[in-house]
Amino acid sequence: MMIRRRFATAAAVAAVSALVLTGCGRSADTGASGEATELTDGEATGTITVWAQGTEGEALQDFVKPFEEANPDVTVEVTAIPWDSAQNKYQTAIAGGTTPDIGMLGSDWMPGFASATAAVPDAIDTSDIFPFALESTEFDGVNRAVPWYVETRVIFYRTDLMKQAGFETFPTDWDGLKALAAAYKEKAGAEFGITLPSGGWNAFLSNLPFAWSDGASVMNDDQTAWTIDTPEMAESLNYLNSFFEEGLADSSPDTEAGSASADLVSGAVPMFISGPWDIPGLEATGGEGFAEKFGVAQIPAPPGGESTSFAAGANLAVFEKAENPDAAWKLIQWLSQPDVQVDWFETVNDLPAQKSAWEDPALTDDPRVAVFGDQLQSVNIAPTLTTWTQVSAAADTQIEQVFRGGKSVEEALAELQSAADSLGTGR
Repeated sequence: MMIRRRFATAAAVAAVSALVLTGCGRSADTGASGEATELTDGEATGTITVWAQGTEGEALQDFVKPFEEANPDVTVEVTAIPWDSAQNKYQTAIAGGTTPDIGMLGSDWMPGFASATAAVPDAIDTSDIFPFALESTEFDGVNRAVPWYVETRVIFYRTDLMKQAGFETFPTDWDGLKALAAAYKEKAGAEFGITLPSGGWNAFLSNLPFAWSDGASVMNDDQTAWTIDTPEMAESLNYLNSFFEEGLADSSPDTEAGSASADLVSGAVPMFISGPWDIPGLEATGGEGFAEKFGVAQIPAPPGGESTSFAAGANLAVFEKAENPDAAWKLIQWLSQPDVQVDWFETVNDLPAQKSAWEDPALTDDPRVAVFGDQLQSVNIAPTLTTWTQVSAAADTQIEQVFRGGKSVEEALAELQSAADSLGTGR
């Protein structure tokens, strides 16, 4: 992900000054302490320790300078940690009682960490947050973190090669997507038409948007039973498998970071599915003028279906053992301001969790970013269950056997349903 640094902006400073910090905490039976922090009036003080992963961890220390300037008696100490070791690091800290004040938790991590995090005070206004994002933080009726940014997946494609392939507009249905993939090969010289996950970590989740767009669901509405082996799920996986069977997608693609982007830039594979971070990444990789050669589009749906993609993101949680929870919540409150969220988007390309931030020209003026906003109106999240990680891993194995090993979709779904039923929901 490319980082466009823009720190200590006037908008961010103004947002700090505009904060009204009230003391209306709430209490709830949360399974941890059950007591929400009651915020004090006035400025934040003391040291706030924060752990954050990846690009966000690298950029956050400079980004919070306006908060420190508006609260001269506070110091924010950000520790950047790698994504691949973050969960273990948090688990070790929780077990040893050495957690930071604030942790950046992936939205799908919440089931495993919620019991170690504090309830969100009423002083933190969550009314403007995308409902799906807020849902990822709620356990037993209590919000245990605040969504910081959201993400979804759309299709990136070469616009110039699409026209060469005989298409004026990007298709919105499954038949059209497959026809475009074939035309990219036949008329635009592509090696494959599209990159699709064929196995490995999160391959099942990455392909779920096609199932969701066909009306499938991995669980019933109240998340008490797995509903994986269904006609809709089978139809979507058979559709995806046809890309591999017909040579329109590579069943053993290069999975190194940046390989799909490089293939799109070269024209070898003119379509792939990804998130907003690849907009600046492709512009940089492609060089001058390449921004005019690619576009993004919502996930196509079959007849009678609705384009539905995967949504995730990261939440900011204050741990139960936090040494400075009052100041920590005030920092989270500041990071949740719409103006600050826009600045954060312009810094690391993270999509705002606050809906009103999407009214800013920074997000509305770029039609490609606007597509992400449109897709966020129809998304699903991974189940917020402790057993989801195991079910997802079992699903990754099954679809790899389908896409790479010739196993039938029907056999794979039957085995996956049985495995999921055995694992249960953890409730």
